[in-house]
Parts: sequence; C-alpha cells; structure tokens
Amino acid sequence: MNYTDEELVSGCKRGSSKHEELFYKKYYGYVMGISLSYSKDRDLALEIANDSFLKFFSSIKKVESFQTVKAFLRRITVNTAIDYYRKNKKYQSHSDLEIEIPNQNEVNALSSLGFEDIIKLINQLQEDLKLVFNLYEVEGYSHKEIAGRLGITEGSSRVYLTRAKAKLRQLVHLHLQEYEGR
Repeated sequence: MNYTDEELVSGCKRGSSKHEELFYKKYYGYVMGISLSYSKDRDLALEIANDSFLKFFSSIKKVESFQTVKAFLRRITVNTAIDYYRKNKKYQSHSDLEIEIPNQNEVNALSSLGFEDIIKLINQLQEDLKLVFNLYEVEGYSHKEIAGRLGITEGSSRVYLTRAKAKLRQLVHLHLQEYEGR
C-alpha cells in the first residue's frame, strides 16, 4: 500500500516504526542525493543521511503542514552536513590554487558538459570549497548566512567560493584536454 506524506508523518508522530521505515524508504534517495552533494565520501554521505533521518524523526512534531515535509527534511539534511563540516574542519588543509581567467573555449565547454560530468567535477572540490559552493550556488544562501552557519567570516565565504569556482575552471580545462585527446 502506498501511503501519502500525511499518513506517513501522522504515523511517525505516533511513533510507529512501520511508518518511520516507510518514510525512510520513500525519502532515502532524496536525502542521500543531498548528502552526496555535500560530501566526497559515500560513507560520510550515508552517515549524514542517517543522522538527518534521526533528527527528522526526533523533531517530527514540528512539522505542521504536510506540504512542507520535503523542505523540512532538506533543511535538516543541509544543516546536518554543515554540522559534519564544522566537526571535521580542523582536520582539513587548505591548498593554494592557481587562479586562471577562463577563455572562450572553456566557457563554451561548460555548455557541452552533461549533468553527471558537472557533478563529478564538483565532487572533486575540497570539502570546504564544495560546501560553500553548494550553499551559495545551489541552496541560495548569502555569504552572511554561510558565515554564520559555518563559523567563518563573510570574507572567508567569498574566498572559498572564488577558490571553488577557480578550481572548477581548472577541472573543466583538464576535462576538455582529456576529451580532446580521445
């Protein structure tokens, strides 16, 4: 039997493990997709996804409208990824990047890249660069919001975004070279 979000959330609010399991199965791909966009490592993405579900189920009573379930779940998942970043950022190293100005061929190459190619390139970014890039470009957070959530300055957020874009340009350039060499 297929349950509606309303039925699943009502069951979860009652503490029904059956409804929690069905909700998990229904939204696993969605949450895992978000988690993967914030982590290079599949195991870490799975940990983020599972923690996100645990947080969702523990705060299920806050869900007032069944139309907002997916948005609420997304917000929890993004915040969980941010928490993992904060917890692990002391172990990350920052490498200097050569910043290049893209030429017209590279700009045209972006339009020829497929969705999966772009995701693969983004996944090659350092975790901190990838996180800021996703928060700014995908989620639409401002630099002020990113700074507040990550415990960095707005200037650092801008620098991380600039570095992420510069690294992506380098990766596109390398991708083009590989493509032209085939």
